[in-house]
Amino acid sequence: MPDSAFAGSPALLANPRARVSQAERDEFRECHAFWIEGWEKFAGEGAIADQVRFEREWTALREYARERGVGLIGDLPIYVAPDRADQRAHPDLFLPGVVAGAPPDALSALGQLWQNPVYDWPAHRRQRYRWWTERFRRAVELFDLARIDHFRGFVSFWEIPAGARDARPGHWHRGPGAAVFRAAEKTLGPLPLIVEDLGVITPAVRRLRDELGYPGMLVLQFGFEGGAANPHRPANHREPYVVYTGTHDMDTAVGWWRSLPERQRRETGFDPVEPNWSMIRLALGSKARLSIVPAQDVLGLGSEGRMNRPGTVEGNWRWRLAPGQLTPVLAGRLRRESEAAGRAPSSAPR
Repeated sequence: MPDSAFAGSPALLANPRARVSQAERDEFRECHAFWIEGWEKFAGEGAIADQVRFEREWTALREYARERGVGLIGDLPIYVAPDRADQRAHPDLFLPGVVAGAPPDALSALGQLWQNPVYDWPAHRRQRYRWWTERFRRAVELFDLARIDHFRGFVSFWEIPAGARDARPGHWHRGPGAAVFRAAEKTLGPLPLIVEDLGVITPAVRRLRDELGYPGMLVLQFGFEGGAANPHRPANHREPYVVYTGTHDMDTAVGWWRSLPERQRRETGFDPVEPNWSMIRLALGSKARLSIVPAQDVLGLGSEGRMNRPGTVEGNWRWRLAPGQLTPVLAGRLRRESEAAGRAPSSAPR
């Protein structure tokens, strides 16, 4: 998890030794006064210069993408890393003696013990949700659209005693609801968000999502079970959603398909030689507003390309896309499939 909810990671820099003037440092400090002092105290000498470099390179990346009709989608974890820059700068905004996680579910019988600090929501309310408004401001500065993780935590969240071995001793506690988002909207206007509304979802979570008008998520790997009313079934997809072949917490399309019993494989109707492209075509053909395909599925990787296994602490987040893996041949095929589904603007450069 990143050391800051605001700062860009110096590890992403292409030119970490690029010159930075004092005037640039001063300007950055002024523009990002809310969080830069806390980050500088945490990261030490050179912290501001690194952020100036990050801003340069990220701005150039966004311009490069925009010129080619490409938008950038970011990810906004609901929680921050324990004992890192945000918690140290604002200890009054977090509760002592408890940590965050998720209850037992289909992904993990023990639940998920994340160990992140839990927000003191009354303290945030007293400050009119300023910290969250600034966090959303930063997301808008960096991305065209952002997925807010664990959206259900704004309705109710799973609070676990610190020191617990797993998430089972936790309890549900009420979250702030729409107040966080309404406070940010007063300052920033409409927020370009996707909400991760997966897991133990209640009617209250759906009502909040619909009240705010943010698109939720559909996952095709969930769409082949659960009966006719399953919202993830392709026949039940609706426009104000974002469809994924699978998420970072799941196996790849090929790994998932291979794990199915033979009868279920046949029932999917997928091409047994390239089940990933059958899944991709299904995602692109969905009624959902936006279709997202992980790179692992474009590459046709099996379980060796899986990113994360919920409930485990070892061996995750290690897969990397190597230079040259996304070839012109794959790009052309993805382009053709996107055009066939009506998802490729005719004006986009080839």
